[in-house]
Amino acid sequence: MTDFNELIQNILSQTGALDMALSEFKRMIADDPDLKAEYKEWCEEMGYSERTGFTEYAEELIRSQEEKWDSLTDYDA
Repeated sequence: MTDFNELIQNILSQTGALDMALSEFKRMIADDPDLKAEYKEWCEEMGYSERTGFTEYAEELIRSQEEKWDSLTDYDA
């Protein structure tokens, strides 16, 4: 089974932008019906809709990373 948490992180780090990452992910699941089925299952387990699961999870990752940087900045102040 695909680790979508890791997959989404990898796509984000490779593309550098949420919209590009989403496009790449959509291409991947369009080309692979098994991956699409696994994604559907992952969304159900995580409580996301299929339509917004990637974006919701990616935004959580981005916020988490920003909070880490903010905590370092706050400490230095």
